[in-house]
Amino acid sequence: MEALAVRLSGLDPYVDGAIRIVTFYDTLMRRRVDLPALARASAGLAECVAGIRLHGTGRAIRVSPHGTEASTPRSPASTTALITLDEEEIGTVWLERPGPPNALDEVLLDRLAIAVAAAVERYGPARTTMADPALVELAISSDSDEAARARALRLLGFAADLPVHVAAVRSQLPLDQIGGLICPARPVKAAPLADMGVILATTMDPTRFPAGVRAGIGAAGSPDRSWPQARTALRFTTPREPVIRYTDLGALALLAEIPRDISRDNVDVAAIARIAGHPEDMETLDTYCATGSLRRAADLLHLHHSSVARRLEQIAKTLDIELTEPTGLTRARLALTAWRLLHD
Repeated sequence: MEALAVRLSGLDPYVDGAIRIVTFYDTLMRRRVDLPALARASAGLAECVAGIRLHGTGRAIRVSPHGTEASTPRSPASTTALITLDEEEIGTVWLERPGPPNALDEVLLDRLAIAVAAAVERYGPARTTMADPALVELAISSDSDEAARARALRLLGFAADLPVHVAAVRSQLPLDQIGGLICPARPVKAAPLADMGVILATTMDPTRFPAGVRAGIGAAGSPDRSWPQARTALRFTTPREPVIRYTDLGALALLAEIPRDISRDNVDVAAIARIAGHPEDMETLDTYCATGSLRRAADLLHLHHSSVARRLEQIAKTLDIELTEPTGLTRARLALTAWRLLHD
């Protein structure tokens, strides 16, 4: 490979310069230099001001070609490049060259961005939301021993003495976007796992989940206990209630422990299945069960209360449940929930 590089460099001065830049930054990365050292080395190599800014800190490092802090105000950037880590943009690097950019400035900034990402990952925790799925799985798995879990959490950026919430998420939105919304103050980490997303954070605000997201939130504590709680809570979510905390389920969480064949054979659940093919009836029943009030259900359905009453009367006959009685309403709520758990 080195012999090939020598031959190529002899054919093209641009290639020769690019190879020298790559070698320069490879050497810096092997020496494990930090961000200020990278900025100083880059400014010296480019012979102009070089800058590094990480989104997570908001602080910019600007160094002059002489290795000192660059004067202010900042000059316009002549060339810029994004810093990415785990496929997430975490910052920017740039050069402030008077006049037009040098032909090799893009190559220099590309290698500087790679070196900065490596340094952030090494000296982190990395200020990204997306994390290594294997590391996240190690943190939430019940099969991991405490030492391995503690190490995984430390590498993810969580302090050993802080409890961690875990959320199980289904959404078309990027996980890093969701994580940034529900926990604006870091640390928050996310990764895809099987058919859902996993978000870990020291605090979570259920009201900050964006529209279109289904999420179950486990109780704070050890992630290996919070994760199954989060998955259970996710099973209870509906379009009407898309985000559910496990602690709010209370005794309802016991329904998730019932074997599917037993739920399927229950007379009330089987009755719900008979009307499941009629969206209008299901919406009416769901709204009435959620409100417990005929008039309130009518308001939400934008119907006259007499129309809702007629629908509920017909539904009650199909279910063989007296919906206007407290016991019947409870049966309908439980049956509807159990039926949904069969189809989550």
